[in-house]
Amino acid sequence: MKMIIRLFAAISALALSLATGAAQAQSSAPATPAALTMTRLDCGSIMVNNLSLFSDTDAYPGARRQLVDSCYLIRHGDTYMLWDTGLPASLIGAVREQGGPMIPAMTISISDQLARLGVRPDQISIIAISHRHFDHIGQIGDFPNARLLIGAGDWNDIRSEGLANEENAPFAHWLTGGGNVDPVTGDRDIFGDGSVVMLNMPGHTSGHHSLLVRLAAMGPVLLTGDLAHFQENYDQNGVPIFNRDRADTLASFDRFKALTRNLRATVIIQHEARDVGKLPAFPAAAQ
Repeated sequence: MKMIIRLFAAISALALSLATGAAQAQSSAPATPAALTMTRLDCGSIMVNNLSLFSDTDAYPGARRQLVDSCYLIRHGDTYMLWDTGLPASLIGAVREQGGPMIPAMTISISDQLARLGVRPDQISIIAISHRHFDHIGQIGDFPNARLLIGAGDWNDIRSEGLANEENAPFAHWLTGGGNVDPVTGDRDIFGDGSVVMLNMPGHTSGHHSLLVRLAAMGPVLLTGDLAHFQENYDQNGVPIFNRDRADTLASFDRFKALTRNLRATVIIQHEARDVGKLPAFPAAAQ
């Protein structure tokens, strides 16, 4: 009889353990993925009067090209993130100089576009920067409360130069310790769920990154940063004369294009006017 009682107790304990384990497994199951959207923002334009600057093999002699400057608002659940911040808003209404190799122009600020979307600047909690060049960091100072994600190679260069280099002025808030900087080494899964990933693509600068955004309806989207500046440049693996490292640039092209094939991703060249139409027109968002 005692043996039967002990056996019954053991069975009961095992059943309780299994039930507890099942409950724990259920409670630790992945949550429903956060809603993800991406909206293209107009961050200016650049008239390039000497396209040969974008080829160290003299591929575009005498050519000119109008480039767009694109930024992107990404909403992940209740979190807002900006990818790049374009040209400085001080260019709005400014008289465009003539005859230079590159002539930038602006018509509307990021903050004004966010206002049309009902988003306040203080709601932007993350700014991820593809690289340190002027046409990608111009309005970063309008979002001082945001955590700054930038390639570690670029941030090391910026810190070593400091504000003595006038091109680093937009980073003043972060260089002086007023903001939160998170240097990115290699790839970075920004939200920890694989939905938005900074991809290490050095060459244009030492810390240059591209961005992978996995949208539910549209599918994977790859934003180039400045891996390429226009379609022909992308097709030919063109290396601008001002790139930091030629070998790194070509290796990054190889990786980016392999990812494009394997993920069946939509490629958006951020400076290519012909790629603007791949996303819904502002204020609509890709999903």
